[in-house]
Amino acid sequence: MKVRPFVPILALVVVAALAAAAWWYQSHDKTLPNALQLNGNVDIRQVELAFNGSERIAQVLVREGDWVKKDQLMAVLDAERSQHAVAQAQAQLAAQRQVVARLVAGSRPQEIRKARADVQAAAADARNARRTYERERELAGKYFISQQLADNALASAQAAEARLQAAQEALRLVVEGSRKEDIAAARATLAALEAALALAQRNLSDASLRAPADGIVENRILEPGDMASPQKAVFTLALPEPLWVRAYVSEPDLGKIRSGARAEIATDSHPDKRYRGWIGFISPTAEFTPKSVETREVRTALVYQVRVFVCAPADELRLGMPAAVTVRLDQPAPATDADPCKNGP
Repeated sequence: MKVRPFVPILALVVVAALAAAAWWYQSHDKTLPNALQLNGNVDIRQVELAFNGSERIAQVLVREGDWVKKDQLMAVLDAERSQHAVAQAQAQLAAQRQVVARLVAGSRPQEIRKARADVQAAAADARNARRTYERERELAGKYFISQQLADNALASAQAAEARLQAAQEALRLVVEGSRKEDIAAARATLAALEAALALAQRNLSDASLRAPADGIVENRILEPGDMASPQKAVFTLALPEPLWVRAYVSEPDLGKIRSGARAEIATDSHPDKRYRGWIGFISPTAEFTPKSVETREVRTALVYQVRVFVCAPADELRLGMPAAVTVRLDQPAPATDADPCKNGP
């Protein structure tokens, strides 16, 4: 029987096709032996920023897509009311400080000298009133004057002696100075006014909205002229660090991974790059609440969330980007003080 010439050619074509298929499969199959492949999406933290006060917005200084640094000013409220409140609190505090200083300093030298002079004048009046009484008592005893005049002189002498005693007590008070209870009360009032000033200054500071960390402005929600409040977000800020991939592992593979294990992350957007990472979180519960009794088939369908932190520039991996995570199962336990972003997986 004669062999047709196209049969060897067909056989060669089939062999070449199989070889090409094998090469394509090997070149595109990235699954490593003794490794676990997980699929997920890039995730980041987001912060909603709002003013800690209710006032009209005066300025909005950033837009969507802007990079901001920590403590960078992003928006400002109308602060006229807060500025007046601070000025009022400062004036009240300054006045109370003078009150405390006056009480602590005590009496001035001039006040003490005046009190002593009052004592000397009262003593002189008392001596003169006593002599007058002695003379009129003697005259009344000889019936040269009436007893009424002698009694009046006695009353005047007693009143003068009482005024002397009062002047002496006043001198003691002036010399001793302020009471410690008055000083304590004045200092307590001073502390209350200091707290009031601190509160007014904090309210003024809250009129400026600053970035809590480095990040990207994802949404600009309010505009100048809008009424702000603590319940209304002005911006949504995306934080570039930490950056992670939210992936899911099936229940049969759950025991193959552990927290701290090194991983390699790949994305379709950057197919030629492999990013280092590590497993930072494994959910202790499934994504849904299972029934109390499950068949073996249903139990194996349960999945658990895994958070794989990534060492990558924030401008390369973005929120929601699909990513593939490869975890080698034969890797040694990582050192507790090792930095995964400086050491390869």
